[in-house]
Amino acid sequence: MSKKLRFNDVLKKVLLSLLAGILLSWAVSEIAYFILKTGETRPPKKVELTIPRGTAELVAQGRAALPIPSRMFFVVGDTLQVNNQDIVPHQFGALYIAAGSSASMLLDTAQNYAYSCSFCPGQYIGVAVNAPLDISTRLIGILQAGVPMGFLIALYTIFAVPSRKKLSV
Repeated sequence: MSKKLRFNDVLKKVLLSLLAGILLSWAVSEIAYFILKTGETRPPKKVELTIPRGTAELVAQGRAALPIPSRMFFVVGDTLQVNNQDIVPHQFGALYIAAGSSASMLLDTAQNYAYSCSFCPGQYIGVAVNAPLDISTRLIGILQAGVPMGFLIALYTIFAVPSRKKLSV
């Protein structure tokens, strides 16, 4: 006895499977998004970094004057303002910050940078500028995972799961 699959039954299984795959992908994505939420979801802002008096002396001794991590994270559009309260000038990448003054830079390109930094003991600092995570980015991720998952579910339901209806011969 040969079994015939009707086009309408197959189409219904494929569409339901696609919907199931997208919904499952959405649920997993949203759970991961809320558990692993990072700063990329915030709007751009002004970030201030202040170099305290005596920093140059401490750095010369190999000690850190500021609790600066070896890598800083920003969102595209952030402005980094460096305020120098030290009695000597300092350098941060292309910024020259004279004693008692400040300088700023607009972080407008998503990229990882390594800047020279005269107020860091290692003389270098990593700066990561990330694109903001918006709804369109999240939707693209959900569709990129959900559509293939839906097709895999469809293939499984069409070929591996027997139909409850009697098929015409």
